[in-house]
Amino acid sequence: MELRIVVAPVFGTNCCVVSAGTDCVVVDAGAGVADAVVRLVDDAGLTPRAVLATHGHADHTWDAGALCARYGIPMRLHEADAYRLDEPFATLSPALESALGLHRDDYRAPEVVEPFATPGGSTTLTFGAVTLHALHAPGHTEGSTLYRLDDEVVLSGDVLFAGSIGRTDLHGGSDRVMGETLRDVVRVLDPGLAVVPGHGPATTVAQELGTNPFLAAGRG
Repeated sequence: MELRIVVAPVFGTNCCVVSAGTDCVVVDAGAGVADAVVRLVDDAGLTPRAVLATHGHADHTWDAGALCARYGIPMRLHEADAYRLDEPFATLSPALESALGLHRDDYRAPEVVEPFATPGGSTTLTFGAVTLHALHAPGHTEGSTLYRLDDEVVLSGDVLFAGSIGRTDLHGGSDRVMGETLRDVVRVLDPGLAVVPGHGPATTVAQELGTNPFLAAGRG
């Protein structure tokens, strides 16, 4: 599979276009990425099959509705975060809503939303030639999800960053649950995996296991 990244102008969200052959999916369609994604997809001769989100916060889903409508494709995210798509600001603090610089009247919710479950903590999602392994990783939000691409890359959303982790103080977040996710999901990932977080630079699982203070603190 091939991975291309478009950085959103709002909060620098890493929007990932994952392709295999001519099929592709878009992960984390943040605010302001739609036009760039369309250009990328058209120039590469790709056919989008779905828009996915690592979680339901507005800075990861804002342009999903526009892309879903353009290509006639569904929105897919963990069932525990699906409720966030109806009102993207309802679970954000007023300060964060202001910081996003977005306006409610400009939001277009995806018309077709197909939530997925993760029985046993994970599931496999297939879209044409594209296959992703979804790992439930709550703590930042109830439905936060890691997407593993083959045995090479994991898209970590706002669960894991280079040198840090996602905040747990917003609606649906939990410091306790995040700790469990770091212990039971993140720390058991293959150290050879590259990590593309929801914001900021890429890293590797090995790098974070060795230097990330939030992972080191949980070692027994």
